Amino acid sequence: MKQAVHSFRIATRGKGLYEFTHEAGRWVSAQGIATGLLTVFVQHTSASLVIQENADPDVVHDLERYLTKLVPEDERLYSHTIEGADDMPAHIRAALTAVSLSIPVAGGKLTLGAWQGIYLFEHRRVPHQRTVTLHLIGE
Repeated sequence: MKQAVHSFRIATRGKGLYEFTHEAGRWVSAQGIATGLLTVFVQHTSASLVIQENADPDVVHDLERYLTKLVPEDERLYSHTIEGADDMPAHIRAALTAVSLSIPVAGGKLTLGAWQGIYLFEHRRVPHQRTVTLHLIGE
């Protein structure tokens, strides 16, 4: 059994989804592990990860718009407001999505579906540097 770990940063421009499927796939292919499991983890509490359609950009736009309506940026609703009106809603959005994902690896490649992509979901309005860690285990 082999293991490999890699961390990298994703620069965001504010709220939205940032695809990094190709970066993760290239790294997995370079590890020489034919069959295994990739864990993807984001080291933040106001950003998250999703696997979502990457063919039609309207999908990610609609997802962001829906979560904005579901979790409004209204300081009157929250106690934790010291970091701004978007901070507590960002924590809630991250709690509703995921901070880690598991993706099977077969033939040295991610087994994502034809229309699936891996995204960092930035929930804050201002730009951030987000750290994502990839952990691959297999043989």
